[in-house]
Amino acid sequence: MNLPFRAPNSGPGRGCTDQTTLKQRGQHEVFCGLTGIVWLHRKIENAFFLIVGSRTCAHLMQSAAGVMIFAEPRFGTAIIDERDLAGLADIDDELDGVVNKLLQRRPDIELLFLVGSCPSEVIKIDLKRAAQRLSKIHTPKVRVLNYSGSGIETTFTQGEDACLAALAADAPVDHTATTDTLLVVGALADVVEDQFRRMFATMGLKNVAFLPAKRAADMPTIGPRTRYILAQPFLGDTARVLEDRGAKRIIAPFPLGAEGTTAWLKAAADAFGVDDAEFTAATEAGHRRALIALAAHRDAMQGKRIFFFPDSQLEIPLARFVHEELGMRLVEVGTPYLHRAHLSEELARLPSGTFLSEGQDVDRQLDRCRAEDPDLVVCGLGLANPLEAEGFTTKWSIELVFTPIQGYDQAGDLARLFSRPLDRRTRLGGLLCN
Repeated sequence: MNLPFRAPNSGPGRGCTDQTTLKQRGQHEVFCGLTGIVWLHRKIENAFFLIVGSRTCAHLMQSAAGVMIFAEPRFGTAIIDERDLAGLADIDDELDGVVNKLLQRRPDIELLFLVGSCPSEVIKIDLKRAAQRLSKIHTPKVRVLNYSGSGIETTFTQGEDACLAALAADAPVDHTATTDTLLVVGALADVVEDQFRRMFATMGLKNVAFLPAKRAADMPTIGPRTRYILAQPFLGDTARVLEDRGAKRIIAPFPLGAEGTTAWLKAAADAFGVDDAEFTAATEAGHRRALIALAAHRDAMQGKRIFFFPDSQLEIPLARFVHEELGMRLVEVGTPYLHRAHLSEELARLPSGTFLSEGQDVDRQLDRCRAEDPDLVVCGLGLANPLEAEGFTTKWSIELVFTPIQGYDQAGDLARLFSRPLDRRTRLGGLLCN
């Protein structure tokens, strides 16, 4: 078995836990929180996401999800048009009519989200009150919740945070439970959720729930006997709601790569008193597979310099992964928001002296990137093509959200997302030379 790879300067007592961070508050480039619907509508099988917005919102979602005109996705847009702007229509009646038609056409819906967007006419609508009214009308068959996916208020991954916070706030509180429940929080691909569920069962953990659940009726109860562990780093609002309802957080890094996944699983195992022998039996084979998969990419990645623009809030866990497990050198790690409590374990594993930035001033950050001339730039779609035109090799950060990357069996796929752009650049360079 290969020994775990350890990058230089990643030993005990080092890291960026107390490091000063460059805080930027200038022009920034992000998708809006509506984009989270692209993966959320596939996760909750009998839920529907009704965006209350403009034609621009509808076009954005159609493009982002790649949905054909004749498809039946579990999302749609209630378009606010000129009649509503002029006050010629009662918005409550209009919205009620849209919801009634939707539920008649899609009787499988058991959970309906009203998702607010950023047009000014939408911001004026009290969607919380509308959701409460519609929920009373359609109960018990359909629950109606609301959250904001407005680009004014959120980055694109915060759409998931707002959605899960709404679910957590609506979940029943159980004060009578006599045993602890492990709650895994964050939308994971079904294949990843199933892998984690099997490993927890092998450790002897039977009381395991996931938020969001695959079906609306299976959403977990919350209470003082709930111990939750975050699977995504961008769930600050959700964590706050869970703790307000009595749940306690398990401090852990995030399950990316062989070492990140092992540390994440170990944190959960320790919280529930799993002994080392049971933990090793449950994780050893997966850890070995992940190391073998990563070894296929490490030679090509080791020593390469990488620059992260702020976009998804995954940047710090991804930076830890590429440095610790692939040997890449971190030029700058930018993130939209830096939640030090949730990222404490990741920050501790970054090499001391890593340049961290929070927020964005895009022109100044572009200047720093050009001056450093990294081997790979991770950024949003709006910056990738211009940077490619300047000769940089880029990786779309949104692809790292859409792709299953958590867990042992996805470690090689995660590494490939970083190695593929460099391989493409090498191949294109060879063709041009020939």
